[in-house]
Amino acid sequence: MVIRVVSYGLGSIGREIVRLLLKRGGEKRLVGACDINEAIAGKDIGEVLGINNLGVTVSKDPSLVIQEGNADIALHCTTSSLVDVKPQILQCVQAKMNVISTCEELAYPIGFNARIAEEIDSEAKRFGVTVLGTGVNPGFVMDMLPVVLTTACKTVNRVEVTRIVNASLRRESLQRKIGTGLTVEEFQQKVEEKKLGHAGLLESLVMIADTLGWDLVINETIEPVIAEKSLKTDYFEIEPGKVAGIFQIATGSKDGAPLIKLVLRMEIDSPEQYDRTQIRGEPDIDMKIQNGLFGDDATIAITVNLIDAVMDAKPGFLTMKDLPFLPHLT
Repeated sequence: MVIRVVSYGLGSIGREIVRLLLKRGGEKRLVGACDINEAIAGKDIGEVLGINNLGVTVSKDPSLVIQEGNADIALHCTTSSLVDVKPQILQCVQAKMNVISTCEELAYPIGFNARIAEEIDSEAKRFGVTVLGTGVNPGFVMDMLPVVLTTACKTVNRVEVTRIVNASLRRESLQRKIGTGLTVEEFQQKVEEKKLGHAGLLESLVMIADTLGWDLVINETIEPVIAEKSLKTDYFEIEPGKVAGIFQIATGSKDGAPLIKLVLRMEIDSPEQYDRTQIRGEPDIDMKIQNGLFGDDATIAITVNLIDAVMDAKPGFLTMKDLPFLPHLT
């Protein structure tokens, strides 16, 4: 069966998702694409990707692409805020399209976002489609992977996940998101305004806690990493004393004892990078991915690999822990 795919959002990640989809070929076919970027609107998606024309024109107006009968699934890649993407997701759902979205706050909605997720779930069931929020972080390396590892434990007493990222290797938007080049005062102001920091760390923590049946007191801290010498990337020049990255920690505690701790450090010119999951229980597990999962590539792969699983899933809103983890690489 041919699966007709629409690309919703053609930023750097969205474009590479399309590129991988085209590389895979087979029964998954790109039939539509939309993005608000006027520089690419009206162009053939092949031209945008720097390859031969494919006969699919990028539309600036999603309503021209997201129409009932146009496609089976939308690969949605726009922004981190669930409030902002809600209308986009519902537009796809009401056109009877399944959705895989890289929106971080959709990976495991908490707080006010949980009510939005309930609305999406209700509409998805009404229209008979499935919506999945996913990505590498949140969606895999700091939540789903630890959850899977606990399957091998008789008991679990504590979970700690550490992700160290060399942000010099990442795109401009991520470097900006971690406050690169700001003064400490500017960094702290943006944190207070919730305009800076990694979206999804608390969502990852709650996913783990819910899976383990733990009711925890949650806390999050966000601190700057300060440059000790002059640093330079393709996008920023950082003076000594300015911000070179972010150190973000989420903890879930019970009776004052931390049971889950998620540590994320992303900085320019980090001397190391890795992903490490430590589980204290029976048995203990200590797994380290040397050099870490490269976030962009992993998100791209996860999005494309789970198309078949989402198409086969029951209608409604799902998180990664709800979905049988059976990715299709074809």
